[in-house]
Amino acid sequence: MTTRRLLALLGAATFGVVACGGDAAAGPGLSPTEVAGAATYEYTIPAGAGEALDAGTPLEILPGELVTQVGETIRIVNEDDRGHNVGPWFVGANETLNQEFTSAGEFEGVCTVHPSGQLILVVEEA
Repeated sequence: MTTRRLLALLGAATFGVVACGGDAAAGPGLSPTEVAGAATYEYTIPAGAGEALDAGTPLEILPGELVTQVGETIRIVNEDDRGHNVGPWFVGANETLNQEFTSAGEFEGVCTVHPSGQLILVVEEA
């Protein structure tokens, strides 16, 4: 199953809730999209990234915290021969993920291509 199809099946509502000092903030709205031209944020996971991680080489392909605005887009190209967790997304081997941020919120999740092992995604109102 492709990442795009999996995300379409899951829907934006399933991307979680992050607790903030006792109050819960809804996770951001994310929508699979076709990005014409350049995305607002573009990242490439290079071939060999998984082998580098296995060898203990820390990778910092994405920032540990990404602050975006509603309406912006992200493209993650995975050129590696294995899939990687990148915050709220799983990008399969040799797949490209295109997403639009559709509503404000915050998500914290596993990121296999950052030394901290996590990605905090903050989507703010434009």
